[in-house]
Amino acid sequence: MSGDKPSQMMRSWQANAQAWTHVVREQRLPSRRLVTDAALLEAIEQCSPTRVLDVGCGEGWLCRALAKKHVEVIGVDASQPLIMQARAADPYPQRYHHCAYDQLAQAGHALGQFDLLVCNFALLDEVLLPSLKALSTRVTETGHLLIQTLHPWQACNGQPYQDGWRVEQFSDFAGEFVEPMPWFFRTLGSWLELLAEAGWQLQLLREPLHPQQQQPASLLLVLRQCSAGDADTFEIGK
Repeated sequence: MSGDKPSQMMRSWQANAQAWTHVVREQRLPSRRLVTDAALLEAIEQCSPTRVLDVGCGEGWLCRALAKKHVEVIGVDASQPLIMQARAADPYPQRYHHCAYDQLAQAGHALGQFDLLVCNFALLDEVLLPSLKALSTRVTETGHLLIQTLHPWQACNGQPYQDGWRVEQFSDFAGEFVEPMPWFFRTLGSWLELLAEAGWQLQLLREPLHPQQQQPASLLLVLRQCSAGDADTFEIGK
């Protein structure tokens, strides 16, 4: 790989769009098939949203699932090839928009407001503060931000438990992926500090367990915008 890590990451999502689409639609990731997809859908249902923004929608599986439940949903992704995959699989291709996350504050006239913002394994860059602040412009006053991401203790994978860039080689997929993907590892403390700095208050923390390994498959956070007088309390769920 050459160049800076964010650019390499974007090239990976562009070059691997078709391979990733096949993996998701064929349910070839056990963690997603057994745990994380269902955990995300359950958390969304508990928020009872009427209008959802899927940030990092990829090939569109979540948008299609929510649309079947008669939820109004819009998907955005920074990868144009993934947006094309999403549009091709949906009878309503206009619901998908090619957009960098930190540009969402400038897309208000086209997207409007949402009572739930969802980031499902989508926040993988080192510099996330501009994106998290931009998201606050798209949520209603009583709305929520739902983040599902790699569980820091599991994703550490024997390496030092400290923030830093890691590389996903997609070694489980026999050469289908043509570009490795850099991604930025964060500790749990780093996640919470970043979200607080961006003006988001934690409401709920869950650690969905893999049914066989009995280890956390992901970290799931529900947040809302901070306001005057907010107490620093939150709920830990399973």
